[in-house]
Amino acid sequence: MDDNVLEQVYQEKLEERIIAQIAVDRSVPLEKAMEIYYGSDLADKIHQGMEGIQYLDYRVLAQILGEMDGNTLPH
Repeated sequence: MDDNVLEQVYQEKLEERIIAQIAVDRSVPLEKAMEIYYGSDLADKIHQGMEGIQYLDYRVLAQILGEMDGNTLPH
């Protein structure tokens, strides 16, 4: 497996975890959490690998997403 494949697998798992955390934090179904995540600037930044943001913990990323949206998420 080359580095690009490993990075893609890592990113897919990260996105799954972020979406699941959004669903828990906001008490919404996974489908709604997916809409929230994929409609966000954060998803673009993670996809592009901007500033290494994709290496932060998924819980931190879900919290950042809430702050970007102006929503306060519980810890």
